[in-house]
This record gives sequence, C-alpha cells and structure tokens, in this order.
Amino acid sequence: MALEIKQSVRLSQQLVVTPQLQQAIKLLQLSRIELADLIQNEMVENPCLEEASEVEEKTEQESNAELHEQAKNEDRGHEHEMDEVGTKDGPMKEPDNFDWENYVGSYNSPGYSGEREVNGSDETPTYENVVRQSETLQDHLLWQLHLGSFTDDEKQMGSLIIGNITDDGYLTASTEEIAKKLSFPFEMVEKLLQRVQSFDPLGVAARDLTECLLLQIAHLGEDAEPLALLIREHLSLLERHDYPKISKLTGFSIEQVQHLAHIISELEPKPGRPYNSEAPQYITPDVYVTKVGDDYFIALNEDGLPRLQISPLYRRSLMKGTNVAGQTKEYIQERLRAAMWLIKSIHQRQRTLYRVSKSIVKFQRKFFDEGVNALRPLVLKDVAEDVEMHESTISRVTTNKYMHTPRGIFELKYFFNSGVQQFEGAGIASEAVKSRIQKIIDEENVLKPYSDQDIADQLKKFNIDIARRTVAKYREMMGVLPSSRRRRRSV
Repeated sequence: MALEIKQSVRLSQQLVVTPQLQQAIKLLQLSRIELADLIQNEMVENPCLEEASEVEEKTEQESNAELHEQAKNEDRGHEHEMDEVGTKDGPMKEPDNFDWENYVGSYNSPGYSGEREVNGSDETPTYENVVRQSETLQDHLLWQLHLGSFTDDEKQMGSLIIGNITDDGYLTASTEEIAKKLSFPFEMVEKLLQRVQSFDPLGVAARDLTECLLLQIAHLGEDAEPLALLIREHLSLLERHDYPKISKLTGFSIEQVQHLAHIISELEPKPGRPYNSEAPQYITPDVYVTKVGDDYFIALNEDGLPRLQISPLYRRSLMKGTNVAGQTKEYIQERLRAAMWLIKSIHQRQRTLYRVSKSIVKFQRKFFDEGVNALRPLVLKDVAEDVEMHESTISRVTTNKYMHTPRGIFELKYFFNSGVQQFEGAGIASEAVKSRIQKIIDEENVLKPYSDQDIADQLKKFNIDIARRTVAKYREMMGVLPSSRRRRRSV
C-alpha cells in the first residue's frame, strides 16, 4: 500500500477562549478589594481610562448666593468678636484669625509640649497620622535578651533560640540542633534555654504543653508541688474531668482536685497569644439586602469602586480630520478596545452578581424571615437554572463575595448547603442541622452530656432523620468535644 501526501480543505467550529473572555472570567471571581486594585492598575497602565466625575459644577447664581451668605455670616461674626470666651482664670478674648484647625490637629495632640516647636516650624506629624506597630513576641524576647547580662556567645545562642519560637510561644528546635548549628556545647545551650524560659511571658520557650504549664507555676514554691503532680502525671484525666479517678490515684480529696483543676485551667496554654501581631481582617460586603415592608431589596456595594469612562481626549484624537501618526493611531485604538472591554466586563460582573444574589434571596426567603433553622438545601444547579447561566459561572461569582443581611454578614457560599432527609418534608440544610445540634448541646446537663446517639434521637423530635455517625461528623466540624470530654464531675 503506497503512502501519499494530500491537501484538503475542511470547515470546523472551535471554541477559543480569547484574552478578553479570560479577563471577564477572572473578574467574576475577584473579591471587591481585588477588583478595586485591578481597576486602579488598569487606570495607571491604560491612558484611555479615566474616572468619571459625579460632581456637578455650581451655577453662577448659586455661587453668588453662597458668597453673599458667607459675607453676611462674617458680618455677624464681627459684631460678637469682642464677646468673652471665659475660663476659670478669668475673662479671655479670642484672638483674630486664630488657626483652630491647626490647634486641634497638632497642638492638642497627646504628648504635646509647648517647647516642641523650634524656629517657628513643627515637623512632627499629627497624632492621627502616626502608624501604630504592635510588638511581636520575638521583639519582646530579644529586648529582654539584650537588656540582660549576657555574653556575646550567649546572645548569639539566645537569638537563635528566640528565632525558633513560634507565635504561640513554643520552641520548635531541639537544644541538640541549636548546639550543633552554632558549634557550642549542649550543656551550655540547655543552661541558656532555662534562662530564656524565665523571660516574660511565663511559659515561653517551652517544648510541650506540660513544660509550659510547669514553667508558669514554678514561682509558687511548695504550693506548686500538687499542681505539678497533676500536670505531669494526670493531664489526660484533667482533660476528661475525671476527678474521682484522680482523687483515687493521688489521695487528694475531690474538693482539692477540683480546686487544683481550677487553678490549672487559669494558666495560659499559649503564652505568646497576647503578642499576636496579626491585624484583624474586616469584611466589606459586596451586596446589601434590606427589608422594606414584606419585600427584600438588593443593592450592590460600589463604594470605593471608580466609575470608569473612556477619555474624551483620546476619543477625539481618532475622529476624522485629526492628524495622528499611524503607529500612534494603532496604539490608541488598541488601548480604546481594551478600555471598552474592561468597562463592559465590569458591568457584566455587577449584573451577574446582582442576579445571583436576587436568586439566592428568592430561594432562601425563609432564612431571611425566620433564621438559620429555616435554611433550605440549595445547590449551584438550582441558581444556575434560575438565572440561565452555567454552574461554573455561579461558582465563580459566589467566590469571596459577602452579603450583608438583616441577620448578619454571610459569604454567598454559605447559602449553598447539602440536604438532610426529614421524616416529613423535602429536607433541611446541613447548616440548620448544625444549629440544632449546637442548641441541644448548649441545653444539655453538663453532669451527663448527650452522646452522639442521644443527639440523633433528640433530632428526631424536630423531624430530622440523621444517623449517629453523621452527628459525629457535624460535631467535629463544629469543633465540639465528644460527651466523654464535655462531662463535668459532681462533688
């Protein structure tokens, strides 16, 4: 069979993801803050983009009327300019043209001294413009290290020890590793570690929880002996509140065991927690849902998002009759197309977000009226069919988006839940089941808490058919301990 090469023409359709379509897809999954940053970057890179101004210029008549009113106010002010201000030291006259704004912003700031201003100038920023920087645990420990009487070698070892302490206050590296890295004797590193463990806060540089708690009670002297016994040998029993067994093993009375357990519970398992330097992350909602009468209204949060428009200067440069060079004209046309596509993509993103939010409110109407116990099962497919979009689009538009509702701020994905079968009815959302479980645990007897099977039996009273292992799964997701560790022992 002979082989030969032939050329043929064939028509076919192929879906190609263009750069513009990629940009539109990317905009859908951006959060509000990320979208604002992208817009600012595009305005810097694309000269054809500019922010639309919403400020309307005042008419000449309004300006004249305002000036006339201002002049009248000034005349009234001169009539009373000799009125007494009054202080406890006697009458006092307000000086003419006093700089009240500068007085409030600078002279009245905390820590102000009348001798601070030199040569008629004040270079110190106002109090509101000073950025506060919190001290980290490592900074606090290094400060104590350099403040103490340590040799250069000890400071070198101490700096390496402090550098291996986590934000919770625990030492992650062993003394053998530190000694090997610095080529110092092991005993020398171990001795210095004991000095670092005496630093503030108590319990810092411990290698495990037991050592951390023992360091915190070391200053109690003889009173620390029974506490140390419980921490070293019976910490697991303390965790389960098994006071009778601890009493039997130690010979202490149950009342004494309870007293010692209370003292241990007041200790700090994470000594570095007060020095946590992480700034709180505040959530800015993308959508506002407000109730007016019996209806819910949706409004997008566009505060801080610049309203873009095409620059009239570059638009006029492409009009007929303008003398623009060939390469310059091609560049302007390219930038104009990119700017128009960006504006179109942003508008499409906002419309999609509005439609999806409206659909969520429609499906979860009972949640907005009654609360989390009325949350119904909802999947992406339900909303996708309602707004006539693909499920992947719904997934992207609900990523990192938050909704402000009369019941609080929720992520859009919070409203999508798997369903749990009910004895009667269509089903109930998993979040509603978790809320029921939490309420049952909050109301249980701490001396005899409910087991997972008991909780499953309690849920049947609320028409919820759920297995024991499902209760255990939800309980672990909620961070709730099992019944054996929730139990409190009576005296």
